[in-house]
Amino acid sequence: MELRLFAQSQPRWQFDGVDPSRAVLTLAEQTLERLINQVQLHEGYIETAPDGPFDAATCLLALHFLAPDDRLRTLLQIRRRIKPGGPLVMAHHSIATDDKSRAVWAKRFAAFGASWGATARAAPPGSANVFDQLPVLSPDQEAALLQEAGFSDVTIFYAAFTFRSRVAYA
Repeated sequence: MELRLFAQSQPRWQFDGVDPSRAVLTLAEQTLERLINQVQLHEGYIETAPDGPFDAATCLLALHFLAPDDRLRTLLQIRRRIKPGGPLVMAHHSIATDDKSRAVWAKRFAAFGASWGATARAAPPGSANVFDQLPVLSPDQEAALLQEAGFSDVTIFYAAFTFRSRVAYA
């Protein structure tokens, strides 16, 4: 959906999308429809992406699935592909990492899902403790990883519930 929105809003631009799932890439092709000529899709991980350099990059709803070492490796690979000064826009879960905070946010997350009709059967196993299943980092840890990967001017520009959206510059 993001690639479709990007392509619709910038018809002269070209985009590359990377995902390890063939099914997700097939869905992307179907969603893009006539806009597919603006997009190259690559099956795999960040190492599969062309070297660039790219003007900018996005990483949406993916990093919270990666352990810190894999996250740093991914950020380093993204940074290597972006032109100097180019932005990285990203969004994912980020919460305090102490046990008490994680438990509070897990309870809120489950309650939020229940308010939309999610049931234990419809939700992933253990979803009340989703943050124990994901290697979610704190906002400070996230900023430190971005800086370690060579990004600067890291700014949270949007936050909702447990999601933080940041922009950082290569």
